[in-house]
Amino acid sequence: MPIYKLKINGQSHSVEADPDTPLLWVLRDHLNMVGTKFGCGIGQCGACTVHVDGSATRSCLLVMSVVENMEITTIEGLSDDASHPVQQAWKEIDVPQCGYCQSGQIMSAAAFLIQNKNPNREEIRDAMSGNICRCASYNRIEKAVEVAADKMS
Repeated sequence: MPIYKLKINGQSHSVEADPDTPLLWVLRDHLNMVGTKFGCGIGQCGACTVHVDGSATRSCLLVMSVVENMEITTIEGLSDDASHPVQQAWKEIDVPQCGYCQSGQIMSAAAFLIQNKNPNREEIRDAMSGNICRCASYNRIEKAVEVAADKMS
């Protein structure tokens, strides 16, 4: 098996894995970064969202043979102390119910707010539509993204 050199959350990692192993499983099983969740395995739910070179990306679809030399950020690397404005807004609005989708929701929102610093509600809804919440906390998610946008401006 090949050894891949990865840069995750600003740190270098060497991982031995099959070329077709999804990044999600390397994060969880090889590096014990379990904040990124498995939801569907086909890139539809968003639970496994991480940032790859600054873009929100489904880690269940991204295989090891293509991730070398990319900057990967997981929920663990968004901030050391939950001080990122999106994380603060999530707490302030009390978004999670079961919490399972929240790391993916937060990572999607953080990437979106880098691209759009002053979104309206429709833009937020469109940006977050790729993330499924089993508990249907969509109204609180939208509100938290609005609050985070205010914090970031």
